[in-house]
This record gives sequence, C-alpha cells and structure tokens, in this order.
Amino acid sequence: MAFIEEIKKRAKQQIKTIVLPEAEDIRTLEATAKVLKEGYANIVLIGNIENIKKKAEENNLDITKATIIDPQSDENYEKYVNLLYELRKHKGMTIEKARELVLDPVYYGVLMVKDEETKADGLVSGAIHSTSDTLRPALQILKTAPDTKLVSAFFVMVVPDCKYGENGTFIFADSGLNENPNPEELSEIALYSAKSFRSLTGKEPKVAMLSYSTYGSAHSELTEKMIEATKILKEKDKNLLADGELQLDAAIVPEVAKFKAPNSPLKGEANVLIFPNLDAGNIGYKLVQRLAKAEAYGPLCQGIAKPVNDLSRGCSSDDIAGVVAITAVQAQSL
Repeated sequence: MAFIEEIKKRAKQQIKTIVLPEAEDIRTLEATAKVLKEGYANIVLIGNIENIKKKAEENNLDITKATIIDPQSDENYEKYVNLLYELRKHKGMTIEKARELVLDPVYYGVLMVKDEETKADGLVSGAIHSTSDTLRPALQILKTAPDTKLVSAFFVMVVPDCKYGENGTFIFADSGLNENPNPEELSEIALYSAKSFRSLTGKEPKVAMLSYSTYGSAHSELTEKMIEATKILKEKDKNLLADGELQLDAAIVPEVAKFKAPNSPLKGEANVLIFPNLDAGNIGYKLVQRLAKAEAYGPLCQGIAKPVNDLSRGCSSDDIAGVVAITAVQAQSL
C-alpha cells in the first residue's frame, strides 16, 4: 500500500479534527471535499462563511460536513482574545493587540487547537501564508513539546518506481525552517526526524548526515560540521542506525556505498536524509518533487506541543489532503 493511503487508513481508526485557516483558497476547499468524502478527518474551515460557501458551490465542491467559523462572529472570539492576552501579556501583549490578532485565521485556528473545549486536534496552513506566519502563532500559543530543544521541519518524499530508501519513501530534513543549523542542532534534527520516520512509516530509520564529502574525501568547515554532528548524534543515541558525513549517492545507492563507504552501517540504504543547511534541504526536496515527480508532504513540523504543519505555497489540493491525514495521525500519537 502506498505511503499516503496507509496514513489515511490509520487516520480513519481514530478520527481527529483538523483546522484549515486558509478556507477561501480553492485548493483548501478542494482538499476539504476530498478529506470529507474519504472520511479520515473532521475539518474546521476558518474565514468568511458566505464567501466560502459561495466558492464551494461555484466549483461543485461538497463541504457540507465541514464546520465553518468566522472569527468576527464566532461566540468564542472574546474567550480567545483573553486567552491570547493571558498567554502573551508577559511579552507585552495588550488586549487591543490581542483583539486584532485573533481576527487572523491562523491565530484563531491555533487558539482553537490550544482550547481543550473545542476538540480541535491540529492545524494545517501555508498554502497562502509564509512558514513564519504559520509557525509564529503555533510557537507563541502552543509552545514546544516537553524536552524539545529545537523545532524543525521535514518533508516526507514518496518517489514513484524507486528502489531506494523505504521503497521510495524518505524524510528530508531540515527542508523548511532552520537556515544554518550547527552540529548540535543537526543532531537534534536527526533525532526527531528518525522518530518521525518510525512513527509515520512503522519502519526503522536509517539516517544519513549528508555532505559533498564522504569520509573525508574533502575537508572544509562544511564537512567538519557534518562530521561533528554525526559524532554528537551517535553519542545521543547509540542504537540509532546513522552515519556521516556521506555524499548522497553513498547514502542511498548500495552499489556506490560499497566502494565509497564500504564500512558504513547504512550500506547505502538510508531513508532519513539530513541536509547541512536549509539551502540544500529546500533545493533538494524541490528537485526530487519536480524532476522525479515525487509526492512531497510538508514542511511537517516536529517539536511543537500539538500538530501544526506547514505547506509549500506551490502545493496542490492533493498535497493539502495528504498533510491533513499526516496531521491526524500525529494527533493520534498524542
């Protein structure tokens, strides 16, 4: 079974409610209709109720089972103004500023996820918002998960007709958030990405710390960073199957690994790829998505107290529907 179909199957086992704050974007409405038709999550749409219903009707999209909320008229508006004020007053938040921010659909959606009474389990945004506009409210309101040192972002990449990775399934990290992580931060990204891979696929993670060098074939600050990151990672989790620094082909192609890295425990079978910086991670996932026609789900976030996931602004409605399923499964694990 394909990765996303297995995720949808798992999502159906315990239905969660996912908030979509970009409800006036047609891709969000198309995704909503798909999710509700397949029945693997409940959906809350945030925006102007009349506009949302009109756009759905004009495009023959059945979203009748979705809950639609307009912050300006919702009964919880004052409650959320006070909640945001209490959470952020030590940072200079005023009631007046809270009233303004709560009208923002992303802020409203995150407050719904924070509020235990609403039964909202997660949020997906980013089709029309930047990563910072999606994650800022999440970090301000939901905070980080216990024992989390770093919030990071990854993509699940599913490459068709691919014998590498886990039958073509990989995690690419960090591909959406941390610009130039240091060795300590890279080790944290690797640890959380390994956990995410195990949680989402049920398979054992095999982590490659990527570089333009394999085992010292080149020397620079860039290669030393990945060598140090690998050392720290192995000290943190001695049982994790991980190696570096490795070039991409030595990490995922067994035939290349035999002569470039013959002693690597990965044996060219890596399925979790940790990039040295955001440039490499972002370019890498988009190359694979566009040239290999891979499914790209993300940027998915790890380290936030409740599931909040970002989207690429170039995403399709199928991408959104897939991330909704992943978010629902993440919520189940909580």
